[in-house]
Amino acid sequence: MPMPQERIYTSEDYWNLPEGQRAELIDGKLYAMAPPNPFHQELVMEISTAVHRYIKSKNGSCKVYPSPFAVNLNANDKIWVEPDISIVCDTGKIDGRGCKGAPDWIIEIVSPSSTRMDYSVKLFKYRTAGVREYWIVNPMKKAIQTYIFEGEEDSNLFSFDDEIAVYIFDDLTIRISDLLGTGHF
Repeated sequence: MPMPQERIYTSEDYWNLPEGQRAELIDGKLYAMAPPNPFHQELVMEISTAVHRYIKSKNGSCKVYPSPFAVNLNANDKIWVEPDISIVCDTGKIDGRGCKGAPDWIIEIVSPSSTRMDYSVKLFKYRTAGVREYWIVNPMKKAIQTYIFEGEEDSNLFSFDDEIAVYIFDDLTIRISDLLGTGHF
């Protein structure tokens, strides 16, 4: 007897989700997204602001897009993700729905429900799609795992107190603890 087949979801399903329901489409499966907690949102705001200010101070053309922001990762309508922060330097990839293709730098803030996706599934998808740099910020461990996918690939683990050099920008460093100030630990 053949096994019952799971439904294969499409871009149409993704774009027709009920109002307010967030999900990501990866390889025909929809993954529901839980609402983020306040600390998660503070991290998204502070990191996005720091990167945006840096780009603006350099008169750069890259753009910072915090979630919710749709990324059609392979520009083929099969993968739609909503990274916590997307930095896109080729603004020709931006259209009315979001980003068509891989952003240059993606930052995900881990929550208990997203750990497997961020450290495994998305890591592989981002790497193979052409994302240049990927950070996983883990507030539960106060750690940042960085991945460089260009040239000699590299991966490093940092704490919130470490100064982290941003690969795609020559002279930008970020220390998460400086962005948050006091009262968050």
